[in-house]
Amino acid sequence: VQLVESGGGFVQAGGSLRLSCVASGLRFSNYAMAWFRQAPGKEREFVSVINWIGSNISFLDSLKGRFTISRDNAKNTVYLQMNSLKAEDTAVYYCAARPFEARIIANEYNYWGQGTQVTVSS
Repeated sequence: VQLVESGGGFVQAGGSLRLSCVASGLRFSNYAMAWFRQAPGKEREFVSVINWIGSNISFLDSLKGRFTISRDNAKNTVYLQMNSLKAEDTAVYYCAARPFEARIIANEYNYWGQGTQVTVSS
């Protein structure tokens, strides 16, 4: 199984980025897909998750209204659209997968990508 994130980069505060995570080696449509992030010196934290059929979506409360998550099962891809970015959104963003149901705890995920860096300048 391989999860490959892309779309990170450097952006000014108020800007937008769209992260992508392409999965291979698993039946993507049977997996919940999540995004976590880890800032320097901090623990990894939950960002968002979408369950296997897209009927259950959750976000970190502080991100609601700025971030959206979506999936394209035909492309084995999950997206994280990030708008109105703030300096505190700076982190490495990780994609993760687990069977079927959405969870917000990192250790409940079976597979992880290597991460993509997002840096927001204030």
